[in-house]
Amino acid sequence: MNSRYEAIKTLMSCVKETDAVISTTGMISRELFYHQDRLGNFYMIGSMGLLSSFGLGLAKLHPLRKFFVLDGDGSALMIMGTMALIAAEKPKNFIHIVLDNESYESTGAQPTISSSVPIGAIAEASGYASTVSVKSCTELAIELERCLVKDGPHCILIKVGIDPIPNIPRITYSPNEIRDRFRSFLMENTDG
Repeated sequence: MNSRYEAIKTLMSCVKETDAVISTTGMISRELFYHQDRLGNFYMIGSMGLLSSFGLGLAKLHPLRKFFVLDGDGSALMIMGTMALIAAEKPKNFIHIVLDNESYESTGAQPTISSSVPIGAIAEASGYASTVSVKSCTELAIELERCLVKDGPHCILIKVGIDPIPNIPRITYSPNEIRDRFRSFLMENTDG
């Protein structure tokens, strides 16, 4: 089974300085923060299910900038209509990465329904430009590089384990600080 943290590290190795990374609430944001905090990261706190719609709005506002939307299976499935909206809007700069551990890990690892509801098939049927399931972080890196040169929206799914980093810190910024830092990043890097 793939490590979620290794998948996040793989993603960040493909991200350019002007690219934006937005991450869903819970362990995904905490691990991204722990690995590589940067102004271009937006950590969603307490709004599970809303990340992809937030990413869609940002991608539409900044069409020249790549947006990596780092989602979990529980969050992606919470408001499935958003996948259809993303496909209908066709943001070329939208890369949706779903880290699927089949659980709501942050709240006690209760199971999600991703083992019986095919997230990739939903994205594909909705009309994403590409949808792929990868089996390793090596494959993830290859697909991320492909997404950087082809128009989206793209959806990449990778199964990951329930494997929290011991004593991982919480994000030390308040929601207002997260917003302000990210806004500053978007304004300073106005090429997109």
